[in-house]
Amino acid sequence: MNAVICTVDVVLLTLGDEGLSVALLKREREPYQGVAALPGGYIHADQDMHGVDAALRVLKNKTGIIPPYLEQLASFSGAARDPRGWSVSLAYYALVPLDVIARAGHPGVKLVSVERLHTLPFDHSAIVNTAVERLRSKSQYSSLPCFLAGDLFTLPQLQRVYEALMGEPLNKVSFRRKMAEMDVLDAVEGQLDAPSANRPAQLYRLKPQFRDQLRLLKRGL
Repeated sequence: MNAVICTVDVVLLTLGDEGLSVALLKREREPYQGVAALPGGYIHADQDMHGVDAALRVLKNKTGIIPPYLEQLASFSGAARDPRGWSVSLAYYALVPLDVIARAGHPGVKLVSVERLHTLPFDHSAIVNTAVERLRSKSQYSSLPCFLAGDLFTLPQLQRVYEALMGEPLNKVSFRRKMAEMDVLDAVEGQLDAPSANRPAQLYRLKPQFRDQLRLLKRGL
């Protein structure tokens, strides 16, 4: 009897020039050698205490990135998803500001808009779709989009992140009221954004206690 294949796959999401995008890598070996797919790999029972450990290890080794936010998405399993045999994948999604990916500079990482994603090998298309649905749903009532805004951001910049994920414009006054209600931001004393034609805006960052967890709203944006 063949052993069950056990892997992790990570949906690495960022906001690029073409909106919400996912990071793909060409597979180095069969099956599907040379085909773009999600970063993934086997779970190492002698190294990985938890699935999160495996996901972080795989992502660091294959992209050079340690994400500011990582969350377990779901498990995907079955006899037909992998031509090598019956398999289970623990899928995670990670949110990373675009400049973090740029600084990592991994030559094999390709960003593709989730709106223009071609069919991926295994069931990676379904995994990406599930991650995008989770992100867009949580964006309506949580601080999750803050992890795509970078270390420092203005409120107008953060509002544009929320709007990009939710796919609709938000009322400025209502948005700022909801952000105040969540109470996840610290104003960075004495720091404004770069001078422009408009009045310089205050820079903010996530409070330390919310850099690895979410704050939820009782009522959505």
